[in-house]
Amino acid sequence: MNMKQLPWMSLGALALAVAAVAPASAQQKSVAVTAIVEHPALDSVRDGVQAGLKEAGFEVGKNLKWQYQSAQGNTGTAAQIARKFVGDKPDAIVAIATPSAQALVAATKSVPVVFSAVTDPVAAKLVKDWEPSHNNVTGVSDLLALDKQMELVKQVVPGAKRVGMVYNPGEANSVVVVKQLQALLPKLGMTLVEAAAPRSVDVSSAARSLIGKVDVIYTNTDNNVVSAYEALVKVGQDAKIPLVASDTDSVKRGAIAAFGINYRDLGEQTGRMVARILKGEKPGDIKPEISTKMELFVNPGAAEKQGVKLPDALVKSAVQVVH
Repeated sequence: MNMKQLPWMSLGALALAVAAVAPASAQQKSVAVTAIVEHPALDSVRDGVQAGLKEAGFEVGKNLKWQYQSAQGNTGTAAQIARKFVGDKPDAIVAIATPSAQALVAATKSVPVVFSAVTDPVAAKLVKDWEPSHNNVTGVSDLLALDKQMELVKQVVPGAKRVGMVYNPGEANSVVVVKQLQALLPKLGMTLVEAAAPRSVDVSSAARSLIGKVDVIYTNTDNNVVSAYEALVKVGQDAKIPLVASDTDSVKRGAIAAFGINYRDLGEQTGRMVARILKGEKPGDIKPEISTKMELFVNPGAAEKQGVKLPDALVKSAVQVVH
């Protein structure tokens, strides 16, 4: 645009003209997403976030800049990603799973952080309580009622007394579940037998250490365990130990049953929350949410391989029967 050719144009009109021809990217919002590791449940959250944003009018390639990085299970890498994303100054950062959320909350007090797939954000010290934080953090939890989980365990293995759990003692959400089960199970006439797996490569040996000591293995959404679920399934099949999960995606990978959250829906719920922030709401004014949509998945073939038969009524009540 040549100023000499526009002697009649005021500065205000010129500014409007420049804005009209400004590239669309100048009007874009920016969202960065990180996950502690890639596995089906967390991948579903990531894809759901993008879908939730699109539903709210923010579409990648049109008016939304999107970047994603996985820490590949490494908390040190999670901290590096957090620092990079904070330096990029996006309009919001989504942290999928507890370790990534903790890294981001430690890295910034100003850039909006929305956590997702975090079991207990209070215990993880992401927020003080379940009320609006009045700072830069909010999000969506995948907290489950463990009494309902143990009801499913009893339906799958009616005589179960000893419940095994493989978990990463360094992952806050798993430690919370262990403590809750330690308090709950004695009331149900059951006991918890723990096996630590600090790394994904430890899952197989931890599971094998439970052979002869447990009647069933219950798995929460521990990221090390879910990342190496096939190793756990092999132990379950070889030793005829039934596996009951809290993650419905794990049923497709060999768990017998799961009464859990649809992680795609959880991601969409998170995406809608992020959209509210992109439209001007402050994260500290938004109360953390819990997903309330629960689904039952069953896998009769896995049950047979692990030495049990699922009750017909349980199979008929499932949202999805995996074959």
